[in-house]
Amino acid sequence: MSFEQILKEQDGGVVTITIDHPPLNVLSAQVGRELGEALDRIDDDPAASVVILTGSGDRAFAAGADIRELQRLSGSDAEEMTHRWHRLFRRIEGFRLPVIAAVNGVALGGGCELAMACDLRYASEKARFGQPEINLGLVPGWGGTQRLPRLIGRGRALELMMTGDMFDAAEAHRLGLVNRVMAPEDLMKTVGELAGRMAAKGGVALASIKTCVNEGLDQGLDEALALEAREFGAVSSTEDKAEGIAAFLEKRPAAFRGR
Repeated sequence: MSFEQILKEQDGGVVTITIDHPPLNVLSAQVGRELGEALDRIDDDPAASVVILTGSGDRAFAAGADIRELQRLSGSDAEEMTHRWHRLFRRIEGFRLPVIAAVNGVALGGGCELAMACDLRYASEKARFGQPEINLGLVPGWGGTQRLPRLIGRGRALELMMTGDMFDAAEAHRLGLVNRVMAPEDLMKTVGELAGRMAAKGGVALASIKTCVNEGLDQGLDEALALEAREFGAVSSTEDKAEGIAAFLEKRPAAFRGR
């Protein structure tokens, strides 16, 4: 499958996926299919360690669903479409590698929901967020009603979804939706450097941390601690663990190999 609405580039262990569907990078059905195919290829690549997800240009990360596609759907078709996007976003959330959203412009509706499915979110000062589905007589259907309250709290999430109001990057940071805000010209450089530092770590441990947090948050504390103990035991038998401890004791940089 060749890509027409996304771009996939790799620099060492860092893979950058760019939604390239101008002018506003709307999330068409084709974008969804291509994102899934890109994840398949990355999953099969032992050299890949970290994924960056962004949008082309400086106007939009992703401006949401393709409204013309939505207009043609019956209720049952719309429900099935929602399930497809749920599966894709859950795959991103549970992907074995860290996925970092670099939000360079508007992230509205499905675009905001896509960013929330990523592990980390960094935003340009020009970024704008929102779940404006209410203005179309709709509800957030790609995870917004569930992820937004979990990230910023029930009351504020309800207010934003029930009004459809957009909010800027500074407010997104204050609410805890994004990790950090920076000048537009610094976004990709900063995120690339962060991804590079993460890629130099033990890939097995990165995946294990993600598993512990994502699965543990949905469990009781005792069950989650048992999960943590199992993951700690599993990574303790890896080559990366042996290399990391040896490098520490020998006062040299570790050369992790992801196994």
